[in-house]
Amino acid sequence: MAPSSVGTAAYSGGVSEDTTSAPTDGLWSRLRLIEGQPLPARADAYAALHDELSRRLESGSRLEQRETPGPR
Repeated sequence: MAPSSVGTAAYSGGVSEDTTSAPTDGLWSRLRLIEGQPLPARADAYAALHDELSRRLESGSRLEQRETPGPR
């Protein structure tokens, strides 16, 4: 697969090992594991990851709203 050009940067279609700002929560390892799967399984795994990250994001938003004091 030839790299596609996005703006001025080339995208190789894979996850780079030499990323300096790699998350420490296992996201990169999960992405590498997903990328190694056959296409149908990869699609399901990405959908599941999307759902999990969406839930985590929404959960964080609700926690921040509860912790923020309202006008008095």
